[in-house]
Amino acid sequence: MLVVGARPNFMKAGPIWRELRKHKRFQTLIVHTGQHYDKGMSDVFFRDLGLPKPDVYLGVGSASHAVQTARIMEKFEPVCLKERPDLVMVVGDVNSTIACALTAVKLGIKVAHVEAGLRSFDRTMPEEVNRLLTDQISDYLFTTCLDGNKNLIREGIPRNKIFFVGNTMIDTLMRMKGQNERKRGSGEAEKLGYKHKRIRKPYALVTLHRPSNVDNKLIFRGIWKALEAIAKKIPVIFPVHPRTRKMLKANGITLTPPSPLERERIKVRDDGIILIPPLGYLEFMSLMANAALVLTDSGGIQEETTILGIPCLTIRNNTERPITITQGTNRLVGTDPKRIVKEALKFLTPPSPLERERIKVRDGSKRRPELWDGKAAARIVNVLNSKFQITNTK
Repeated sequence: MLVVGARPNFMKAGPIWRELRKHKRFQTLIVHTGQHYDKGMSDVFFRDLGLPKPDVYLGVGSASHAVQTARIMEKFEPVCLKERPDLVMVVGDVNSTIACALTAVKLGIKVAHVEAGLRSFDRTMPEEVNRLLTDQISDYLFTTCLDGNKNLIREGIPRNKIFFVGNTMIDTLMRMKGQNERKRGSGEAEKLGYKHKRIRKPYALVTLHRPSNVDNKLIFRGIWKALEAIAKKIPVIFPVHPRTRKMLKANGITLTPPSPLERERIKVRDDGIILIPPLGYLEFMSLMANAALVLTDSGGIQEETTILGIPCLTIRNNTERPITITQGTNRLVGTDPKRIVKEALKFLTPPSPLERERIKVRDGSKRRPELWDGKAAARIVNVLNSKFQITNTK
């Protein structure tokens, strides 16, 4: 039983689902908790990634962390009792991850955690708590980097439960990037909705969604002022997460220039902040691959920009993905507006640091992280084939 709940999960779970289909031994059910319920945050990703309609949809929707986690557990338990899976596989670090892992283990069902061992060492982050607890109760811990192995061993996880397999999100990125390039080369770009191709280059791409950034009025206003300053130098494209859209209105932030979300998806201007609705995977990936700079508080985007060779400024004080700094294109800049602007301008001043970063990735001075090669899902299934023994009675 493969569990997804929020859109970062879809990119991580997709390659595993495809790999499992190659093996007659495994019957795979996809359970979507509905943690991300917005069609722009969920349905379009299933379509873009070629995933089937989920076998089970729990439809939990939005709520506080406690209420949402409880709802998922309450709705997931009857599914487990009915289907009696031999293994529940959870991915990432969202509330669906810990809720379904905890439900399964209390029913005596084995649990596999994909993307185990990542640590920000900041327990004020809900995701950090989810990661820690899920790893403690999982039977199979699949890590994206050797730092993750070290974290787990330090926390007392037996070594025989830990498997370094690489990054399934990168599996999806590499697969879809190839498909994307073939479609665009064959003239099918318009069918995929690449309206953004009219945007003047260069441009910066922004994503913001973390409560620590968008729920705090002072911090959010500071970040917004930084974006406005950057937008004086370069167009800033901002696909607005539903949570962020709500906080924009709540904080009474005046948009500069005015760009209502309900307007045509991308209304081209020569400067300013261009607000657009959430994008599907293919559209967002194409925007990111052609950006001069990405500013984000997302974890997965730190990884994707590393593989694409795009400079990334992470608007956070810590990251659970330090490998994207030591072996990638990521920089932590915190939330201070002056520092955000200062670091951004370094990448917008000729000669192009973007090209320098890409050269570093190509020539190996910033080598690609180990096993980020598009084959992580195959390694996961190989582990299950060799290690997993069915013990549940049907």
